[in-house]
Amino acid sequence: MKNLEGSKKDQGFTLIELIVAMVVISVALVGVMSVMNYTTLHSADPVLRHQAIAIAEAYMEEISLQNFNDPDTDGEGSRLLYDDVDDYDGLADDGAVDQNGHPIVGLDRYLVHVSVQPQNYGPAGLEVPGLRIDITVTDPAGESLLLTGYRADY
Repeated sequence: MKNLEGSKKDQGFTLIELIVAMVVISVALVGVMSVMNYTTLHSADPVLRHQAIAIAEAYMEEISLQNFNDPDTDGEGSRLLYDDVDDYDGLADDGAVDQNGHPIVGLDRYLVHVSVQPQNYGPAGLEVPGLRIDITVTDPAGESLLLTGYRADY
């Protein structure tokens, strides 16, 4: 006859094993939830950055298509009258606007600042006059993007 008490091994978990398992699972769950929280909080960042890039590129295209030299040598008082690249120096828009001054829907919380500085290009003695165009776009989260372009008098 078999001794039933001694032949079967004890089955189940001890209290200490259960507590250790609960602690390990809790630590793992906290790590996973932290990653999910971070991802959720920053999920809109690529959209904001992409919109800032699109705004900067639109301003850069508008500015680059203007004349290098002022055709009428008059000081233009508003963006509607800008007719050369230098006119854009110091432009600051509180909210992205198109070249006609109309706000772009949904982009009213972006700040745009334009700086145009003279810069010569080429080797000494053969330099060509040029301009450096810096466009800084600040998104609603406060992140700034700088787009730099160059324009030569060709």
